[in-house]
Amino acid sequence: MMDNLSQIASSLYDGDYEIVPDLVQKSLDQGISPDKILQEGLIAGMDKVGKDFKEGTLFVPEVLIAARAMHAGMDILRPLLAKSGAKNAGKCVIGTVKGDLHDIGKNLVKMMLEGAGFEIIDLGTNVDPQAFVEAVRAHKPKLVCMSALLTTTMQNMKVTIDEIGEAGLRDSTKILLGGAPITEDYARKCGADGYASNAASGVDVARALTA
Repeated sequence: MMDNLSQIASSLYDGDYEIVPDLVQKSLDQGISPDKILQEGLIAGMDKVGKDFKEGTLFVPEVLIAARAMHAGMDILRPLLAKSGAKNAGKCVIGTVKGDLHDIGKNLVKMMLEGAGFEIIDLGTNVDPQAFVEAVRAHKPKLVCMSALLTTTMQNMKVTIDEIGEAGLRDSTKILLGGAPITEDYARKCGADGYASNAASGVDVARALTA
């Protein structure tokens, strides 16, 4: 018979968004710490989702359903984690660059990073370079993630990175790029620290960059 934390991970993987919060509450009632529930329940479940997504045994709809279950559990844990001062993976500013209104890939990365324990500041789509600069200045994130789906907007990634640098904030954060037209070579030429071809590998790169 599985313990509560294993049940949380398994139910999250299955997308049981009504069961996950009940199991989280049950674990809290048994005296398990919020941080332990986060790490060994929710994050463990999302790690398996990410692994199977990367290997092609899970697909976007299943990832979205699992993310919904994760959010249901986090609704209970979030205030307790803040109160206990539990350590998260760090802050991450994320957005689709100026001129680009596509958000499906960005939202998927956001959910996967939240599932990995990052605190997300989502700037949305069509984000002006200066808005990224202000967000970095205000939130002091470990990581900035930018996406673009169009070849006509991907150039704004370099513009944004340059403006972050001109504001004197480049050394304080790592920058990760992704999106259909982006390549590792392009990310390097833009001055980014990392590139991810999909949401699951994005989590791996994000963890490596902020370790």
